[in-house]
Amino acid sequence: MPQPREITVDLPALTVAALEWGPDDGPLALCLHGFPDTAWTWRHLGPVLAERGWRVVAPFTRGYAPTGPAPDGDYRVGALITDALDLGRALGVDDRAVLVGHDWGALTSYGATAHEPRMFRRNVAMAVPPITAISETARANWRISGSQVLRSWYTLFNQLPAVPERVFDPLVRLLWRRWSPGYDATDDLALLAKALPDRAHRTAALTYYRHTLLPRGTSRRYDAAHRDWQRPPQVPTLYLHGADDGCMSPGFAEHAQRHLPAGSEVDVVANAGHFFHLEKPNDVNEPFSS
Repeated sequence: MPQPREITVDLPALTVAALEWGPDDGPLALCLHGFPDTAWTWRHLGPVLAERGWRVVAPFTRGYAPTGPAPDGDYRVGALITDALDLGRALGVDDRAVLVGHDWGALTSYGATAHEPRMFRRNVAMAVPPITAISETARANWRISGSQVLRSWYTLFNQLPAVPERVFDPLVRLLWRRWSPGYDATDDLALLAKALPDRAHRTAALTYYRHTLLPRGTSRRYDAAHRDWQRPPQVPTLYLHGADDGCMSPGFAEHAQRHLPAGSEVDVVANAGHFFHLEKPNDVNEPFSS
């Protein structure tokens, strides 16, 4: 498997470390990871896109080493959106660019394409549907909403001060095991340990959850983007969901289509959980290879 180059990109708010595959002059595919994961989650897709001539850049998002904690201390989705847009501009985005996001990266991709829809031509979102799809489906279907309440216990747990940091290692092992049953996450957990090596980094990653509903964070710079994070994407989107996802109910995928713009598609990956792009990389990468 081709190894990525390691790069750093200076943004207005922080310096971002990233993995890069493919030619410098290729169209940009900006790939955003989620929790509890790292930029290495794209180690299968990155080389596939690079072979097709894409310049694939997968940043370690704010809080994850070697990017590290954000100097301004803001971990709202609006900050993640702003980082993605700043990265696109710094990398020379053009009208061929695509945005790819998994988990928190998916939420970021929706907000980024809603806030600035002309930057990326297409969006690929994985494992978390648009917030509007989650809200509408939860209200209309009590079976899906009840199932999701049981799956989402960790979001409330992560709101607790200090406790999640103290049990971080067993917590993330449990999440990987439940979210992608049967998948051996040994390598991914080792990569996560390097990205979140101490309390400061782990607190940063957990603060994504603690800052989710804050209308204002520590920096006014992100307020406008944060107001858009719950809007549906405004560019054609491919939404992918694992049929055995233990984090986000697969039932939401059935209702995602009407919350996506024209030209969008929804597909469910059979026999795979939340991290289906790692569990079934050949199946997930096939559409990108054609």
